[in-house]
Amino acid sequence: MAHAIIKAGGKQFLVEEGQTIRVPSMAADAGSSVELEALLSTGDGKISATVVEHGRDQKIVVFKKKRRKQYKRTRGHRQGYTTIKIDSIG
Repeated sequence: MAHAIIKAGGKQFLVEEGQTIRVPSMAADAGSSVELEALLSTGDGKISATVVEHGRDQKIVVFKKKRRKQYKRTRGHRQGYTTIKIDSIG
């Protein structure tokens, strides 16, 4: 199996052919094919993937508090993601 380290959304992922991974949101339609940047590869430097779906992860709660000051703030955040399937490396 060919392995590669790709860069997507400012993060790096170790992938192999046929693998499905979640990366930060990409501007591509579901079902379309995308070319990814290979930082390190066992084959040629070209990696093609198919966008499976877009979604949003579960909510995390950001809570701030300063004791004895009556200060409390609660915020929520949901990170968007794109699920891609690696078709070929090289």
